[in-house]
Amino acid sequence: MLSSSRRTWIILLTVFLCSMVPQKAKAIDPVTIAILAPIAIKAAKVMRPYIQKGLISGTRGLIQTGKDTLEILYLPWGVVQMTLGLPFGGLGPGLRNIGKGALAPFKVVADVLYLPIQFTGFVN
Repeated sequence: MLSSSRRTWIILLTVFLCSMVPQKAKAIDPVTIAILAPIAIKAAKVMRPYIQKGLISGTRGLIQTGKDTLEILYLPWGVVQMTLGLPFGGLGPGLRNIGKGALAPFKVVADVLYLPIQFTGFVN
């Protein structure tokens, strides 16, 4: 087993050596761009409805992820309800809010994992 400092030095040396590899820039000829532009415009017109569908579906997914992220705030609110609202019957609603708040991180993880699929437009 490598020590922590030795592992760190190996990682830094690897990163340094990989950064020393020369990079080659590749350019496209302007004439090629002029020839391919009309084809690219036609392809963009064909793909437009699919791209719009994907963006709409992905935006819905982002909004749902934001809502589920805000549900994390139910956890401290439930604790406040249970402690300060106990004399006024706040135990039941406090427990429900703590349950919602405890489930919220799992919902956020599921939403984030599902988000790329929503951006493809396969689901609504």
